[in-house]
Amino acid sequence: MLRSALLAASRSGAVRGLVERTPLTRPVVKRFISGDDVDAAVATTGELLADGRYVTLDHLGEDTRDSTQADATVEAYLDLLRRLELAGHTGRAEVSVKLSAVGQFLPEDGEKIALDNARRICAAAGAVGTTVTLDMEDHTTTDSTLGILHELRVDFPWVGAVLQAYLKRTEQDCRDLARAGSRVRLCKGAYKEPASVAFQDKTEVDRSYVRCLKVLLEGPGYPMVASHDPRLIAIAGELASERSKDTYEFQMLYGIRPDEQRRLAAEGHRMRVYVPYGDEWYGYFMRRLAERPANVAFFLRSLVTTS
Repeated sequence: MLRSALLAASRSGAVRGLVERTPLTRPVVKRFISGDDVDAAVATTGELLADGRYVTLDHLGEDTRDSTQADATVEAYLDLLRRLELAGHTGRAEVSVKLSAVGQFLPEDGEKIALDNARRICAAAGAVGTTVTLDMEDHTTTDSTLGILHELRVDFPWVGAVLQAYLKRTEQDCRDLARAGSRVRLCKGAYKEPASVAFQDKTEVDRSYVRCLKVLLEGPGYPMVASHDPRLIAIAGELASERSKDTYEFQMLYGIRPDEQRRLAAEGHRMRVYVPYGDEWYGYFMRRLAERPANVAFFLRSLVTTS
């Protein structure tokens, strides 16, 4: 019930206003968000790369209904890529893009606009020697996102995809994408979805994750194992034991289980940290609280301590 309430709140304008106006929220947000601007993002990237981790950066924003805002998001990514190149980070840092932030939901030609904008970001990433991963959002965007992915891979075959194990369709999507050169990030999923399309029980989601992971690891692609769950990380390690460590990677979110991130990196695994930045942090922050009760407890403890 708590998870459902938090996910509902992530889409509520009234709750958003209350949370964003509460000064005590900001110190807690810093645990999960690297900062409001590109300077903070590049600085955080340098710190993570220094101890052997890799990075993917997300300029926060989603559900954009304004073309000017979509254009601004594209420019933010182009600026970020320039800054990463200047800092010498593009060998181990890439970017993650939500298509809804670059025009997917615009009322006229939204998919075409999102595709064109994503192409601009991919071209800029390729020019500086890095890659792009398309984030996945709620299930209503899955077909559109995979369609845009298909178009982008004609010119940029390295573009990464994200699949969510809680969706009942995902095992088949894994089979479709488990091809040579295909980069696929497998996560559990962080949106509130109906039972008609998504597993609701945690055990069912975990089982789906393992089935999907097997499909990806048995294929010739490049799986990206996105999980903080110790059991799933251990299973992934066993399933990947016969693969070279440069043919897959682990991924975790910034601010969650940093010691485990360092441990995996120290053992020679590619460990990539998903680093969000920007002032549109509300929806992302609420989904992080919804994912684990420990995050809510941390939030509440921090409010009490700060006050």
